[in-house]
Order: sequence, then C-alpha cells, then structure tokens
Amino acid sequence: MNKPAHTQFPIHALVQERWSPRAFANEPVEEQKLQSLLEAARWAASCFNEQPWGFLVATKQQTDAHDNMLTCLADANQIWAKHAPVLMLTVAKLNFAHNGKSNRHAFHDVGLAVGNLVTQATALGLSVHQMAGILPDKAKSLYNIPDDHEAVTGLAIGYIGDPQQLPDELRERELAQRTRHPLSDFVFTGQWGQSSAFL
Repeated sequence: MNKPAHTQFPIHALVQERWSPRAFANEPVEEQKLQSLLEAARWAASCFNEQPWGFLVATKQQTDAHDNMLTCLADANQIWAKHAPVLMLTVAKLNFAHNGKSNRHAFHDVGLAVGNLVTQATALGLSVHQMAGILPDKAKSLYNIPDDHEAVTGLAIGYIGDPQQLPDELRERELAQRTRHPLSDFVFTGQWGQSSAFL
C-alpha cells in the first residue's frame, strides 16, 4: 500500500514515499538489507563527529530476543509491533567522549542517524515505524544500558502488510490520508511568527 505525500513543493521521491505503517507482512528482512540500514545510520552527521547513537536489534528469527524487546514498548505499540520482523531500540550517549560534558545534541544526532536509516529503508522497499512509546527504564535494566546512555525510541521495520490485520481503530488510522501543517505555520523570517515571503 502506497501513501505518497501531497506536497506544496517538489521533494525527492524517497521522502515523498516514506510513511509509518503499523501493518507488517510476515516476511523476514534480508540480512544484507538490515546491514545497509545500519550502515546508512553510521554515516549520519553528528556534533563533533561524536556519533552518540546505539542500536539494539532483534529479529523474529530470534524469537526470545524479539519477545524481550517487545516488552520494552508501550502496550499500545505492542499490539501491532509484535508482527514486525525487526524491532530496534535507539540509544543516545549523553556525554561527550572528548571532555565528559553533557551533549545536549545527543538526541538530535540519534534522530539524524535514524533519518538516514529510514531513507535507506525506503530505498530498499522497507518501511519503518518510529515509536516514542517505549519504556526506557525497562530497556536500561533488560539490556544493561550504561548510566550515561538513555533509550530514546523504538523502531519497527519490515515490508508493508495488509491493513485488515489491524484492530478497527488502527486500521482507520492506517488508511487515513497523510497530513502536515503548511510551511507558513513554522517557517519564519525576521521574527518568530512572521511567515517567510518566499512561501
């Protein structure tokens, strides 16, 4: 199922085609593709080239590992994410390696790495659903995440499946048209709230 964005201005097809399904096909993700996703994440930009990201990965072929990671997701996400062939948790290193000071850009840089991963996934015919609904404390305990690191988000990755497999409410959201705020709502010139003339 395709849900391309209806854009105000032209954008790259990979950005236009990306969306976040909840219905995943019962089809494993090839190891080479999974490697490519993580390689794309590896080459993201970061403050001081700190690369403060980490990824915990579980596939459905590793049943116990997949089940364990599922317990780190909020209940509402477990309902559908249990069908995703790949689950990941993203982790941020909170302090700079070169001076030990707090890295206030760590979450931003993890997001950049995930952005690369998502774009690469789209190029390979895969879909990624990012989840804020995780249990960071559970993840820290289960995976022995160091104290100066924090779990940030969950990722469900796979091939798009049939929306009919979802509960009614989620199916409606899956089939709904995608929307975004207009650029004039958040792109300003001169001062905050003053829309840019070129829009």
